[in-house]
Amino acid sequence: MSNPVIIQGGMGVGISSWRLAQAVSRCGQLGVVSGTALDRVFARRLEDGDPGGHLRRAVGHFPFPAMANRVWNQHFVPGGKAPGASYRNLPLHSKDNPRDLQELVIVANFAEVFLAREGHGNPVGINYMEKIQIPHLPSLYGAMLAGAGYVLMGAGIPLRIPGALDLLANHQPATYPLQVTGAREGDDTTLTFNPREFMEHDLPPLTRPKFLPIIASNVLAVTLVRKANGRVDGFVIEGPIAGGHNAPPRGRMELNEDGEPVYGERDRVDLAKMRELGLPFWLAGGYGSPGKLREALDAGAAGVQMGTAFAFCDESGLREDYKRPLLADSAAGVAKVRTDPQASPTGFPFKIAQLEGTLSEQKVYEARARICDVGYLREAYRKDDGSIGYRCASEPVTIYVSKGGKVEDTVGRKCLCNALLANMGLAQIRNGKHVEPGLVTAGDDLTGISRFLSPGATGYTAADVVARMLAATEPAEIAADLIEESVLAGA
Repeated sequence: MSNPVIIQGGMGVGISSWRLAQAVSRCGQLGVVSGTALDRVFARRLEDGDPGGHLRRAVGHFPFPAMANRVWNQHFVPGGKAPGASYRNLPLHSKDNPRDLQELVIVANFAEVFLAREGHGNPVGINYMEKIQIPHLPSLYGAMLAGAGYVLMGAGIPLRIPGALDLLANHQPATYPLQVTGAREGDDTTLTFNPREFMEHDLPPLTRPKFLPIIASNVLAVTLVRKANGRVDGFVIEGPIAGGHNAPPRGRMELNEDGEPVYGERDRVDLAKMRELGLPFWLAGGYGSPGKLREALDAGAAGVQMGTAFAFCDESGLREDYKRPLLADSAAGVAKVRTDPQASPTGFPFKIAQLEGTLSEQKVYEARARICDVGYLREAYRKDDGSIGYRCASEPVTIYVSKGGKVEDTVGRKCLCNALLANMGLAQIRNGKHVEPGLVTAGDDLTGISRFLSPGATGYTAADVVARMLAATEPAEIAADLIEESVLAGA
C-alpha cells in the first residue's frame, strides 16, 4: 500500500479495537489499534471468558506455544468470572518486570494486531504513548511478531524507538531509557529486552514497521529526524483540538474563562518547514471532514489522521451506553468537550467529553476514592537509597506526598487508567458494588460527527466514514468503488 490518505487514530484503551482497525484497513486505509494497557485488556477479556473465542483463535497462531499456554492458563476463566466479581489485580509495571508480566505483554500485543490483520492483506498499525515507557520493548516485539506495519507514538520524544525497531526485527537485544525524576549519573535507568530469552525456536527476521511519531512542533520533528537512532518514516502533526492528551501550550500556561488552556500562534506547526524535511506527514485534530481533508492535501500532507469520528462508529470499542448519548448530543448540537489542564496525572491537558455519570461530573469525581492500582501513568523517581520508586498524582494525596510529590500537583487529578478501561466495558468492581466510572475523551470535532449519520440513522460504520472522506478527493461513487476494490484486494 502506498501512503494511506486516512489514518484511523489509536484512541484510549481499547476504543481503537481490533474490530475497528480491521474495518478501516479493509477499506484500504490505515487501521490502528491502541497499544495502551493491552496486557490489562487481554487479561480482563480472558477473565470474562473470551467472548466469541477471538483471543483463543489469535493465541493459536502465536509462534511460541509454551508461552501462549502459560499466559492462557494464568488468566482464562472458563465461562467468565461471576457477575459483580472483581478483576484480578495484576502486578504494576516496574523497571524489573517479572517474566510472566512480560510474557502477557508480548502475547496481548500479538493478539490485538493479529485480529486486526485477520481476513485481509492491508497494513495495520499500533499506537503507543511514549510516556508509558516500561512496556515498550516487549509490546513492540509482540506487535511485530503479528506483522504490524506501522508504529505510531506520541506523548513524549521517542528518539530511541526507531533503533529498537531495527534490533527487534532481527530478534536482537534492545534498550530504552526510562525517565526517572531526580536520577543521577551512574544510576541504572535503562530498560532492556532480549527476544532470545523468550523465543522457543528460531524465527526469520521480522518486518520492521514504519515509524510515525505524533508531534505538535517543528522543533520536535527536526529533532527526531536529526537525532533519532534509526529511520523515521513520516509524522502525524496533531493540533490542540485533537482528543486525548494534548501538548501543553508553548510558553507560560494561560487559561480562558472556562479554565481551559489557551493556544496561540506559537503552537501552530509551520507546514512549509515540514515539507522541507521530505517526509510524508498527516494532519490531525479537527481534520475529520471532507473539506479539511482537501485542505490538508492542498497543503502538501499525505492525508489526515482521524480519531473522534471513528471513536463513535459502530466498530469502536466504546461502550454503547456512552457512545449513543454522545452521538445524540452531537446530532442535537449540544455535545461539549472541555480541555482539562488538571485531569491527567501526566500534567498534560486532556480532552473530556461531558457526559452524565462519568468523571466529567464533579460529583462523580468527588465520590470516587483515590485508588491507584493500574499504574500505567505513574512517574518513576529516584528514592533516597538510589532505587527507583513510583508515584501517581491521582493516588491518595498523603501517599503521593510521602513519596516526595507536591500536594498542589494532586488537585483535580483523575485516575485515567481505571476510567479508560471502564470506557470499553472492563470497569473494575470493588467489594461487589463499587463500579469504576468512565471518562470519555474526544476531540473538539465531537460536535460535528453527526455529519456521518444518514437521515434517520442513530449510528454509522467505519466504511461510512471512509467513503464520506474519500469523496473529498473523488466523486462519491468512485470513492465507494475504491473501498470495494481495496476490500477485494485485501482479501
